[in-house]
Amino acid sequence: MESRSVVNKKGKVDFWALTTEPLDVGRIARRIVPETCGAIVTLDGFVRRFTKGKETLYLVYEAYEAMALREMEKLIEQAHEKFDIESVSMVHRLGKLEIGETSVVISVAAPHRKAAFEACQWLIKELKRTVPIWKKEVYKDEEIWVEGEENFSENASDNDQP
Repeated sequence: MESRSVVNKKGKVDFWALTTEPLDVGRIARRIVPETCGAIVTLDGFVRRFTKGKETLYLVYEAYEAMALREMEKLIEQAHEKFDIESVSMVHRLGKLEIGETSVVISVAAPHRKAAFEACQWLIKELKRTVPIWKKEVYKDEEIWVEGEENFSENASDNDQP
């Protein structure tokens, strides 16, 4: 596991990582349980069976790891600036993932639940938008690379590429 942690401006620990190992959602969430908080919101993003009506066989995640870790750190810093939160834990899985396996965990601790929910939602949206992690969706008859919300089909001709 390639991981980083830092004591933030509020004196709490933020943690972020990339790993090829299965994710333990509870363990990741428990890394951030400051006694000053009334809520921890955790996103457990996992591999679903169907995407846009097509049956998924498995997913493969790849990343530019050094840059991804730097971008994850920046997102956590920005979340602290935007929301009244105490601590963040963010871990993304890399490699081949089967249906039902967890691909990403984001936990946010805050004095109140509203800020924790809003920060968690913002973090996953920005992670997908800015962090150099790529997902390949593998189906029975094709493979599609997904960047953020856009799909790039490996079976498409050059003219079909966005």
